[in-house]
Amino acid sequence: MYERGTYDFEFRYREDCAAHVDPYDHWVKCETCPRYFQTERSCEQHMDALDHRAPVFECETCIRTFSSQVAANQHMNAKDHWKPTVSCETCSQMFHTDEAANQHMEAQGHYQNYCPGCDRRFMNENCLRQHLNSKIHRGTEIVCPFCNAHFVTASGVTHHVEYGTCPKAAQWNRETIHHMLQRLDPNGLVTNKQIGWRDDQNVHYYATNLAFDGTSWVCYLCQRGFNSMTGLNSHLNSPFHKEKLYHCLNWRGGCDKEFVSLGALFNHLESESCGYIRFGDVQRVHRRLNDAILNRKVITSL
Repeated sequence: MYERGTYDFEFRYREDCAAHVDPYDHWVKCETCPRYFQTERSCEQHMDALDHRAPVFECETCIRTFSSQVAANQHMNAKDHWKPTVSCETCSQMFHTDEAANQHMEAQGHYQNYCPGCDRRFMNENCLRQHLNSKIHRGTEIVCPFCNAHFVTASGVTHHVEYGTCPKAAQWNRETIHHMLQRLDPNGLVTNKQIGWRDDQNVHYYATNLAFDGTSWVCYLCQRGFNSMTGLNSHLNSPFHKEKLYHCLNWRGGCDKEFVSLGALFNHLESESCGYIRFGDVQRVHRRLNDAILNRKVITSL
């Protein structure tokens, strides 16, 4: 028996089948090339063997398929079957519009780098962290032990004393603080070991006209240029080129950062850049060091 191409007729002889198919245009066409076949089966075999299946365009949501992207788009428009493309900044939920995503993130507090208390968004995580650690959220709870001035951070009050701006601690500065800590820190928990100590608190450096290269005033140590001799002199007398006196408390954990001042060390710890300590815990370390300095206690742990 011979099958016809598209209708349920059967024929005893091939000639009868061909005679029926030709006049009625019942041939089956390949989905890709121009070839025709007398039966569905032979056409299927041909397309499978030569990979001549027509491309299929799928709906982004349901299981329906279409012979063209236009048809698929028409279906998805009619049924609202477009796949959502706007993601939540925190969870895996997806939305069709920015408005819907924003409503979700606002309701769930899912904005990334977002301060719900201030209803403010920030460019990145670091900016958000600085905001959360600012006076707005932290207040000024750290007090100078000499003049009772209030500060937001441990690094702020330490710089206040180290650079001689505290009116009631004229005898304290970067050098005297380090000299005291070095004696109280025999195990080198925070201070670097030194063969000797040269007090350069009262030493001042001044540039000469030889530092001017025709364009700027240049530091001979780091080759950094300045617009004026005053700027260069300020640079030379800053701690920038002074000896590194302190190291990160996380030195055993792989952080090899060293610092010229105690305030710079606290600033590093407050940044949480090496992951050793959280911002709030830096105040605890600051209190312990203050207590050691003021009461002349040997530092055994921090």
